Amino acid sequence: MTTSTPGTRSPASRGNDLARQLTVTVCYVICIVGSVIGVGVFGGTPIAEAAGGALNADATYLAPASGAFSIWSVIYTGLGVYTIWQWLPSQRSSERQRSLGWLVAASLVLNAAWILTVQAGWVAVSVLVIVALLVVLAVCFARYSRTPAANWIEAVAVDGTLGLYLGWVAVATCANTAAALTDAGFDGFGLAPEVWSVGILAVVAAIGVALAAFGRGRLAPAAALSWGLSWIAVSRLNGELLSTGTAIAAIAAAVVVALAAIVYRVIGRNRIPGAAAASGAYR
Repeated sequence: MTTSTPGTRSPASRGNDLARQLTVTVCYVICIVGSVIGVGVFGGTPIAEAAGGALNADATYLAPASGAFSIWSVIYTGLGVYTIWQWLPSQRSSERQRSLGWLVAASLVLNAAWILTVQAGWVAVSVLVIVALLVVLAVCFARYSRTPAANWIEAVAVDGTLGLYLGWVAVATCANTAAALTDAGFDGFGLAPEVWSVGILAVVAAIGVALAAFGRGRLAPAAALSWGLSWIAVSRLNGELLSTGTAIAAIAAAVVVALAAIVYRVIGRNRIPGAAAASGAYR
């Protein structure tokens, strides 16, 4: 039986850490290639036009305007920074990175898989993929919320990136599900589309409040949620599929999510005295 002295890592641990770092890097490359295909650079059909236009801005009441998708540039950049960050010597054996790395890698693969399923026209399957992605990101959120980031760089590269990722995917999951149901001919059990859209937006707002409560007011998920909700409002006020009721509900949901994050952040900081407050400032 082999033993290691305190403060040292076994060869097996070093090997596992290296495997995790390599896997995250390879998966990031796969994700970027998939995203490039998704916007049609390599001749593929842009997402908005794929699957018969099921996911375009005017396909359903919950579809955000095209400007909303610019957030992916920020998320992908952040994921690139995360990929570099996890290679730093200080992060190789970090328990925080060990708890997150494999999940982040899974999210990157699921991201690419979602693009491919939409490109193939499998809208129903894409819902299963994006729900799996949402679950993975929710688990990430639960894990990194347990401890504050060590400094502002980690707060941005890890907490900020994964928070934006989670918030946006939560909105995208609702839009994707609505698109799949519409594509399948779902009639809403006779209820008006606005009734469904307002109800779902209320659920999204509730999710945003729950994230704020659990994460003690983390700003990144709230920012991405509010961003996506605001662009749903824009689409319903200026697109071809107009719905003032849905737009008002989306704006209200965005405000509720933003306010919840601010309130819980203030409450969380007031509960952290002295030195603990300084360590929690990077959340």
